[in-house]
Formats: sequence, structure tokens, C-alpha cells
Amino acid sequence: MDRNRRTENAVGPTRREYSGAALAAFTIVPRRVLGGQGHRAPSDKLNIAGVGVGAMGGVYLQNCESENIVALADVDFDFAARTFARYPKAKTYQDYRVMLDKEKSIDAVVIGTPDHTHAVIAMAAIRLGKHVYCAKPLCRTAGEVRAVADAARKAGIATQMSTQSAASEAACATKEMLLSGI
Repeated sequence: MDRNRRTENAVGPTRREYSGAALAAFTIVPRRVLGGQGHRAPSDKLNIAGVGVGAMGGVYLQNCESENIVALADVDFDFAARTFARYPKAKTYQDYRVMLDKEKSIDAVVIGTPDHTHAVIAMAAIRLGKHVYCAKPLCRTAGEVRAVADAARKAGIATQMSTQSAASEAACATKEMLLSGI
């Protein structure tokens, strides 16, 4: 007799129905119950790449350490050595184009290269659907600004330019005072 087949006199669910219901119940248990209070699943983390990580780019990455730092690119391996050592699991590259081509799991790119390269690197990442955080200035010309903004809008990705002083506690308090009419 097939144990999963319902007979005419059967009452209640079959074994298959019961195990399916049990599995469904298991899948609706909140993640915090399974992983503990404050646990963040690896699948909830962004895979971040850094370009130009020897100086400020390395500092920006430190603020992203709760995410997965998966790839780093810098033309000067000696200058970037400390950052490379800080993220030993990240793959390293001298050419960001090679990194973007090979590392398909990247969700976002942090750019800390010299000013004149920001827009070109940001556009390369945006065209691949990667979110971008970039040192200031993001662009050198109004035309570059329009091109980057249009590309980001079309790709449906987020971009942000580093403006540390504008995000400071003092700057935020000043903004609140101004908006309140003081």
C-alpha cells in the first residue's frame, strides 16, 4: 500500500501533505528566530568592490566593512598594500575594467581614484548595473554630470558622491535649524 495515497476512509492529511505543510511553516519563520537577535544573513549583504583603494578609497571601504568586500583595484599595488592586506578575501586587480569584467557578483563600486577618472569609472560601473559611491568631485564638467545622472536613472541604480562634511552631525543640526525657521 502506498503510504502517501489517500484511502476512502482516511482522516487528516497524508504524509506528503503533512511534510509539505511542515516545510511551508518552516519557511515562514522569521530569520531572526533562526539566526539569533541581530544576525544578518550573508545573502542580505552587498558585494562591494573598491577602485583606487590606496588612500581615501581605502577609508571609504572601512565604512562598508559590514558588507562583503569582494574585489579591489588599484594601479599602484605598493600604495594599496595596506588595504589589500585588510581584505585578504578580496580579489585584487590593477585594472578596474578587468575587475568589472571578471567579478559578476559585484553589487556596488566605491571609487577613490584621482579626480579626473571618477566619471569614466562611475559610467563603466553604472553601465553594468552597479551602484556607485564616489569621491568628490564625481564629474569635471556639466556634460559629465548629465551623462552620469542619465545613465544612473536609466539603469535604476543609486549613486552617491562623498561629501563627508555635509553629513556631519554639525551640518545636519544646522540644516534642521534652518528648516525650522530659527
